[in-house]
Amino acid sequence: MKFLLREWRALACAMQFLTRLPVATKTIFESKDYANSLAWYPLVGVVLGFLIWLFGWALVDISSSALAAALVLTLWVLLTGGLHLDGVADCADAWVGGFGDREKTFQILKDPRSGPIAVVVLVLVLLLKWAALELLLNSPHWPIVGLIPVLARSAMPYIFWRLDYASASGLGSALVEGLCRRRILMSLLSVVGALALVLAAQLDILLLLVAVSVAIYLLWKRASYQRLGGFNGDCAGALVEFLELGLLLGLGIYTGLSL
Repeated sequence: MKFLLREWRALACAMQFLTRLPVATKTIFESKDYANSLAWYPLVGVVLGFLIWLFGWALVDISSSALAAALVLTLWVLLTGGLHLDGVADCADAWVGGFGDREKTFQILKDPRSGPIAVVVLVLVLLLKWAALELLLNSPHWPIVGLIPVLARSAMPYIFWRLDYASASGLGSALVEGLCRRRILMSLLSVVGALALVLAAQLDILLLLVAVSVAIYLLWKRASYQRLGGFNGDCAGALVEFLELGLLLGLGIYTGLSL
């Protein structure tokens, strides 16, 4: 019984933190719940991916694919509350305004205000996502879009497990200190197994998703270590957005070449 309660609290914590879906909104979570919730992040991605796929499928007969793509993207942002977009905005300001200075970069990351660079980067990210969604909505690869939130959120437990946390405070430090490596490993192995099973007949798509994910992860890891000596919560959120964007663009370009 304690096991079930612990896992339910961990799942509810992950859902409440990563989405705006009304799950256990009155529950007060502890640091251990947040640490345990890391293993459930991929499942949160499954829920998001299913809702996004279903909504896009329902809009497939709309005469304007541009409008349908805009509506899907709006739902995508609303479901997550723009949580990871905030990380992109913070990192954009910090990377440009920090001038390579670690302490100044941290100061800007802590500033809740967004500068013009952040606004420009957010507009570009959303514009590119919208363009890719418009292309993919009416393609045979639309169901694969539902896997993208899963892959993006699977990166978060992995980096908290494997990378150095650069900040001494904040929720991220509690996640790092309390995480269970065995739980995260089992969670990630489940994702790998499910992905291989779902895409067993589409090896080209599987290789594309893996190659794009690995390339974005390595590039962002290098950038984070060069600027911060590790990563923090904003870097983790930005990575989710960059993975979603890169996977959408990669799949969109592949789809365009296949038509």
